[in-house]
Amino acid sequence: MSTVTAPVALRPTVARTFLAMMAREVRVMRRSFLSTFLRVILQPLLFVFVFAYVMPKLGTAGGGAGFAAGRGGPTFSTILVPGLIASSIVMQAMMAVIFPLMMELSWQRSITDRALAPLPIPLLAVQKIVSAGLQGLIGGLLVFPAVLFIHAKGQAPSVHIDNWPMFVLVMVAGSLLASSGGLLLGTLIDPQKIQVLFALVLLPMTMLGCVYYPWAALHHIRWLQIAVLLNPIVYMSEGLRAVLTPQLDHMPVWVVLAVLVGGTALLCWLAMRTFTRRVLT
Repeated sequence: MSTVTAPVALRPTVARTFLAMMAREVRVMRRSFLSTFLRVILQPLLFVFVFAYVMPKLGTAGGGAGFAAGRGGPTFSTILVPGLIASSIVMQAMMAVIFPLMMELSWQRSITDRALAPLPIPLLAVQKIVSAGLQGLIGGLLVFPAVLFIHAKGQAPSVHIDNWPMFVLVMVAGSLLASSGGLLLGTLIDPQKIQVLFALVLLPMTMLGCVYYPWAALHHIRWLQIAVLLNPIVYMSEGLRAVLTPQLDHMPVWVVLAVLVGGTALLCWLAMRTFTRRVLT
C-alpha cells in the first residue's frame, strides 16, 4: 500500500531572504531610474559646466592653484574627475540610506515589518548598507559622461584606468564605506534635526574632501592637510586619483586601501549595533 506524502514546504533561508530583499531594492531602483539619474547627475553636471567650461572660457580655470593648462600643469577638469566621482558616491550612498531610514524609524514605523522577516536584524542592517552602496556605486559611474564630455576646448580631462582591480576595489569599498556611515548617522541623529546632517557633516566633507585639489596641494597649509585626514572622501578621491590620474601627486595606495577597507569594516560593525538598538527600542 503506497502512501502519499505531503510536499514539504521550503523554509526560507537567510541567504534567500537576503537576496529577495535585494531583488526588491533593485526593482524599486529600476522603476525610479529617471528620477535617480537626474538626482545623481545634476550636481556634478553643474560643477563640471562651471569649472571645466565656463571658467576656462573666462580665462580663470584652475582658480590660481597652479593647475591650469598653459602653465605646464594638467587641466582643472582632470583634477575634478576623481573628486567628483568620490563626492557623488558619498552623497548618493548616504542619502539612499538616511532618508528611507528616517521615514521607517519615525512616522511610518515600517521598519517593524522589515524586522519580522526571517532575517537577523544585524543582517537587515547589512542589506541596507549593500543596497545604498549599490546606489552610490551607480551614482559614481554616472559621473563619467559629465566629466569626460563637458569641457571647453583644450580643457579635456586626461584620465585612464591603469589598474582595473584597484579601481573596482576603491569604488566598491568607497560605496560601502559611505553607506555604512550613512546608516550609522541615520540611527544616531534625531529625524527632526536632519538639517544638521547637511550643515555640519555633508557640506564640510565635500568642501574639504580633496575634491577640487589633490591632497598633496595642501602642504602649504600643513594643519589643514593633517585635519582633513579624518574625512573619508579624501581617501576615496586620492584612491581614484591614483588609478585615473596617476600623473598627479596622490597618497600612497596602501594607505588609501587600509583606510577604505578598515573603515568600512568598522563603520559597518558600529552601524549594525546602533541599527539593532534602534529597531528593538
